[in-house]
Amino acid sequence: QAQFVESGGGLVQPGGSLRLSCTTSESFFTFYHMGWFRQAPGKQRELVASIDSGGVTTNYADSVKGRFTISRDNTKSWVYLQMNNLKPEDTAVYYCNTRWGNADWGQGTQVFVSS
Repeated sequence: QAQFVESGGGLVQPGGSLRLSCTTSESFFTFYHMGWFRQAPGKQRELVASIDSGGVTTNYADSVKGRFTISRDNTKSWVYLQMNNLKPEDTAVYYCNTRWGNADWGQGTQVFVSS
């Protein structure tokens, strides 16, 4: 199964921005619809953004719509999540995976939003 490595998390104040990155050595990356997921303490993992294999169609959870932007670079096997106007409720570990979450999960990257 595909392996993904996430990076870019950190501590940010409310209203701030972060850009998360995800890469893989999986040669079939360009065929995958990709998603960014997050899991907050005590909560189930949820899909927050997805993008089709061609990078044309994107979808977002209502809680992040208008604030987060997912994109991908198929030439370099990267997926990105630009997060703006961050809120404390965005605090979570963020993961990338296929849109259906059926690949092995990476370590994720921690995002902590607090003043």
